[in-house]
Amino acid sequence: MATLTSENAARRQQPGQRRRRRDDTKLAMIFILPASIGLVTFYFWPLLRGIWLSFTSWDLLSAAEFVGLANYERMFADPVFWNAIRVTLYYVVVNITIQTAVALVIAVLMQRLTQSTLVRSLILAPYLVSNVVAALVFLWILDFQLGIGNQFLEWIGLDRIGFFTTEAWAIPTIALVNVWRHMGYTALLIFAGLQAIPGNLYESARVDGASEPRMFFGITLPLLRPILGLVLIISVIGSFQVFDTVSVTTGGGPVNASRVLQLYIYDNAFGQFDFGYAAALSVAMLVILMIVTFIQYRVTRAGQTDLN
Repeated sequence: MATLTSENAARRQQPGQRRRRRDDTKLAMIFILPASIGLVTFYFWPLLRGIWLSFTSWDLLSAAEFVGLANYERMFADPVFWNAIRVTLYYVVVNITIQTAVALVIAVLMQRLTQSTLVRSLILAPYLVSNVVAALVFLWILDFQLGIGNQFLEWIGLDRIGFFTTEAWAIPTIALVNVWRHMGYTALLIFAGLQAIPGNLYESARVDGASEPRMFFGITLPLLRPILGLVLIISVIGSFQVFDTVSVTTGGGPVNASRVLQLYIYDNAFGQFDFGYAAALSVAMLVILMIVTFIQYRVTRAGQTDLN
């Protein structure tokens, strides 16, 4: 009787064991396949195609002609390219510095004062507006003649400012437009990182008499370093690719003062139909982004955490 019972138990366990041993690799591959096709079609193939075109002369109307390193030699001797690099770096520094600082303040205030879903939605609202729409709205607001921003400056006794028409103001103004649009999204990323910091650390610090600034610099910033490193990497990559805001507001002017690298690539490709040179410029941007991202990752130690 005991033998029969053990045999029945073994039979009952066998289906379960077979289910546990089932290999789901094929099923996983089926689900991954559509995304993999999209990744290869829209990322890897264009990347390889762009690198190849950077060694050719191609105007879209005739066959590509291999020219070796001629495009890169032209690029290193191109003063407009170096000006575009300088302008892009200037924009990235202004945009990232202000955006990260404002987003960090907003995230800390949300954690300390309120965690309302409505407040988070309102903060994220500008991010839901497209870059083109945001650029057009600020172009009207800051217009030299009719913009309400300049009318306000005149009302308080200050001179009107050509925000998008003067060399000194063009890039800072474009950076502030994009700060307004992206700061809510960046703040929510930082806010998510703040939720991972244990509350008992702050309670212990308060018991020891630590002030809010002391807790911020002694607890919040050190433990927030990994998420800040991630946010900086994402923000820098996005800032290097700025295009639509510049195209809508200044078109690269005045006198190339806002001609960022992405706009210069577009002008060469679709303005002059010099796709080979535009591809070389794109490869240069890719290399710059890889170097900057690697340096950021090592400096911020984004892959490590002090939270044990």
